[in-house]
Amino acid sequence: MAKIPKIAVYMVLFGLAGVVFAEDDATPVAQADPYQPFNRAMYRFNDTLDKVILKPVATLYNKIIPKPVVKGISNFFANVDTVPTVANDVLQANVYQATSDSWRLVINTTVGIVGFFDVASDVGLEPNKEDFGLTLARWGYINSNYLVLPFFGPSTPRDAIGLPVDYYVFSIYPFINPKSARYELYGLGVISHRADLLSFQNVMEEASVDKYVFLRDAYLQRRAYLIQRNKELGDPYLEKNKQKAMDSNA
Repeated sequence: MAKIPKIAVYMVLFGLAGVVFAEDDATPVAQADPYQPFNRAMYRFNDTLDKVILKPVATLYNKIIPKPVVKGISNFFANVDTVPTVANDVLQANVYQATSDSWRLVINTTVGIVGFFDVASDVGLEPNKEDFGLTLARWGYINSNYLVLPFFGPSTPRDAIGLPVDYYVFSIYPFINPKSARYELYGLGVISHRADLLSFQNVMEEASVDKYVFLRDAYLQRRAYLIQRNKELGDPYLEKNKQKAMDSNA
């Protein structure tokens, strides 16, 4: 965990290089994979790390921790992630989503006991996650080539810029002291997230011959969907947003 700052610097450098080649297209398009030799090497590195360390630890975590506690911890970290989400909602000028996510954060932090219980979903406030990579896309940096980062996995140069911004500027982690507690909490979040993904492991293995291609296409398609969704959410002249505003004022 102590290497995070150096990795963050590398990611910013990758991202700044990618900005130069960003296209000013208004719509996300299918991206080429010009860094594929590097990406596949990083994929193999991450996959080995996962098989040797993360997956066994996450499997043990799921076995020894009671399911309600596992769910509560997962909810807690989802609530922690809502802090940078709200910040990025505001930067994207998505007023409706910023309001919804802010209420989620307030309700789950208070009534939900710092997020261990997802009370907000029960009252109709659906979970949402935003990041600075999506904020950059909202303001014009749409297309960015696929890039696999060591330790962090699927990304793009644009999204790589967002990682240190979300962590150091918007998240609660830099405010947690001592640093040992900060890194322990962050590490628990990594394990919790990996444990959440265990249920999808067989689906990925059965659905694809080339897992690298499967993950690449899934990641880029998901990001393209989120970019388009945020563009629509931020357009007050879109018909469905007009109707939503009228419904909220009724």
